[in-house]
Amino acid sequence: MRLYKVIHRAPIRVAKITTKRQQLRFKRAMVALKIALAQEKQETKEMLTIYRRYTQGEVSKEDLQKANAQFVDILKGLGLGVFAVLPFAPVTIPLVVKLGQWVGVDVLPSSFNINKPLKDIDRIIVQEQLEKQASEETAKHSVKPTVKK
Repeated sequence: MRLYKVIHRAPIRVAKITTKRQQLRFKRAMVALKIALAQEKQETKEMLTIYRRYTQGEVSKEDLQKANAQFVDILKGLGLGVFAVLPFAPVTIPLVVKLGQWVGVDVLPSSFNINKPLKDIDRIIVQEQLEKQASEETAKHSVKPTVKK
């Protein structure tokens, strides 16, 4: 009887573990995307300030090269955006990226090429969960019920 319970429960346990693993993998991918987009946003803001200073003649050649490299990254992102509106985008975009790697052309913007270690991404996920719980608790304590007399 005991062996039956172990055999019977094992597929359920495996299914739960697989589900948790998929959820964690999805969270990691979304956090990595969030980090990449935040980095791209910061670099674009910096690029715009460098171009603004360039119009006033207050920029060095190194800063201008940095801004031009970021502008190329923006153009790369726009190029992939064209494939995003086409049908079968989940197939075409990875195909274009893989073909670009095969030919030796960097298709993705530079912020998407950085691979963070899984431990760093897990730490960010835990930190976001703690911040979310703290904000929920402060919201719960800040709302006071009104007492009618």
